[in-house]
Amino acid sequence: MRKILFACLLCSLALAGFSQANVLPAPAQKGVMYVKNATIHVGNGKVIENGVIQVRDGKIEKVGNDISIPADANVMDAKGQQVYPGLILPVSSLGLIEIGAVRASNDARELGDLNPNVRSIVAYNTDSKVINTLRSNGILAANIVPQGSFLAGSSSVVQLDAWTWTDASLKTDAGMHLYMPSLMPRPSFGRGGGGGGFGPNAGQAATDPVKEGLEQIEKLKAFFREAKAYNDVTKHEETNLKYESVKNLFNKSQKFYVHGNTVKQMLVALDFVKEFGFDVVIVGGSESWQIANLLKEHNVSVILQQMHSLPTTADDDVDQPYKTAAALQKAGVLFAISDDDGQTRGRNLAFNAGTAVAYGLTKEEALAAISLNAAKIMGVADKTGSIEVGKEANFIISSGDILDMSTSNVTDAFIQGRKINLDDKQKQLNQRYEEKYELKPKKGF
Repeated sequence: MRKILFACLLCSLALAGFSQANVLPAPAQKGVMYVKNATIHVGNGKVIENGVIQVRDGKIEKVGNDISIPADANVMDAKGQQVYPGLILPVSSLGLIEIGAVRASNDARELGDLNPNVRSIVAYNTDSKVINTLRSNGILAANIVPQGSFLAGSSSVVQLDAWTWTDASLKTDAGMHLYMPSLMPRPSFGRGGGGGGFGPNAGQAATDPVKEGLEQIEKLKAFFREAKAYNDVTKHEETNLKYESVKNLFNKSQKFYVHGNTVKQMLVALDFVKEFGFDVVIVGGSESWQIANLLKEHNVSVILQQMHSLPTTADDDVDQPYKTAAALQKAGVLFAISDDDGQTRGRNLAFNAGTAVAYGLTKEEALAAISLNAAKIMGVADKTGSIEVGKEANFIISSGDILDMSTSNVTDAFIQGRKINLDDKQKQLNQRYEEKYELKPKKGF
């Protein structure tokens, strides 16, 4: 019996390890390498035809048309292909949630409403099977965001080819995340104007979510006032971790991400700019087009979290989510595009940007919204986001248009100059069942 149980255990471990066990982080890039004959989409709006990228020790050394290549150089010929900066997923639970329905694989949130001391980076799992499926779609960096009911904690920006979270980190604790109360009254289905005639709250007094939400915001402002006073003092008899964790909001070395979609929520977010001088980023922002000029005036950035959705209110145009990016671009608001669909887990990022092209953006503007703009918002534009001299060599090569679902095909990807393995669980399962059911075309036919 023991032998049978041991054999079953080995079988289970083998199945658990199947797929991606052979996908290891690439070693550091040493020396000089070249990518030539490429159409280079820099990420800042420029396109270089028949260009060359020169990389030395993981950094981009030269980009252009007039770069001489030694005869014995390490060269990749990208003739007929498109080169793009590595795409960036600006809001993600990557590495925090593996399988949504399996509680043991979820580590995205803590109990309580006020958790500024929570750090998502320490829970980030570099062995997540989801990571490689994103890399296959050209996504080479992501902002790892904690979830919560109010002040959820800090996010960190990571590159997606690493052994540990310390190796992965591009910028640690780069943003603090607030999930704004709805500030909208709920419809009442009860009898007699009470708390409802049905359900678990039957007979209870009706609550006012707008009043409750504003009271919660006022308590948060009081917390920030106390935190500012605490951090203005150089020495303390006792350390307050919650106050310590928000000190970088006041010197703007940390962004303040406010999750909300409605104009009401965004106007409340502007109060944090006016009173505390925070560097605010709106996450969601489906109604941001209505106050685009106001957001521009206060230097507030926007991350459009889900474009493939219905509008927030019934009075809006049904295609408004597709048009919002162009409205923000016209108003001069710094914005990025994300993909928070629980099914795709971020894989449709480039195609969301492609939809925005069909509704007013140019292709290079849409590319910037998922590369350089995202890097600027997250404070890592000095390292990544575009194919420019001095930055890390993070770029992808595609045989088609990366924004077009029908032609996009990422053939090669480089992180810090390292050519990474683009195999993933989905590809391996596809290959497995092609072999099993003999679906591959036979040679000679």
